[in-house]
Amino acid sequence: MESIESLNQRLVDHYGMDTATGKAIFRVVWANEQLENRLVDVTDSGVQLLYSTVRLVHKYPYLKDFYVLERLVEIPEFQQRELPDSKLSYEPIWTFCDSSRNPLPPVFDAAKLVIDVLYAALGKQSLRKYIDTENDPEVREERINKLQEELFGNETQVGDALTYKEGVAGFHPMKESE
Repeated sequence: MESIESLNQRLVDHYGMDTATGKAIFRVVWANEQLENRLVDVTDSGVQLLYSTVRLVHKYPYLKDFYVLERLVEIPEFQQRELPDSKLSYEPIWTFCDSSRNPLPPVFDAAKLVIDVLYAALGKQSLRKYIDTENDPEVREERINKLQEELFGNETQVGDALTYKEGVAGFHPMKESE
């Protein structure tokens, strides 16, 4: 598994940092370690407070033992009272788990796909990465032939037989003279 530091550096290299704060736009974190100051009305044991207070709480109490892909976003004005520390917050966009909610290790290619889909949905980029410029059938046929030659150009019946250990190499020693 790639280290989280290395993965986060690759995300910074690929997607950049916020110029005002110097924070990464995307990052991968371990959900259990994420804490935030939040305005709360109840204690951890469920007792209702007379007055709301700001407390350090787990950011993802519903995600235990998962890696999370987060995006740095601006907190809307109507929610800034709830998160009083900053006008920016990292918000979850993907949890690394399978369909049965089993944890998966974070992988850059998976994070990149999720981010690219997010950007496409926001209209910032297209997911169209490959455009076939070979509309001419002759050019396409030539490219296919070249690929086949590169991949299979050295195949012969003798080479195939030796590869599959079906070939017999005969060695006939000369008879010793008397």
